[in-house]
Amino acid sequence: MVKFLDIALIIIAVGLIISVIMQSKGAGLGGLTGSDASTIFTARRGVERVLFWVTIVLSILFFGLAITVIIISH
Repeated sequence: MVKFLDIALIIIAVGLIISVIMQSKGAGLGGLTGSDASTIFTARRGVERVLFWVTIVLSILFFGLAITVIIISH
């Protein structure tokens, strides 16, 4: 059971990393390090909104699964 949860945790972590990287809006690698100087905030529409909610769901799943793994393994 713990092995299955560990594999699920790895898969969710990879999905979370990919969704965060995809949200950089094509700013290149400079946007990932915080060197992007644009401070214009726009409304999320279409794919951006879906990607935003996917990131939130994946982060909640990751947190819950990490807590579950800790509780089960002890």
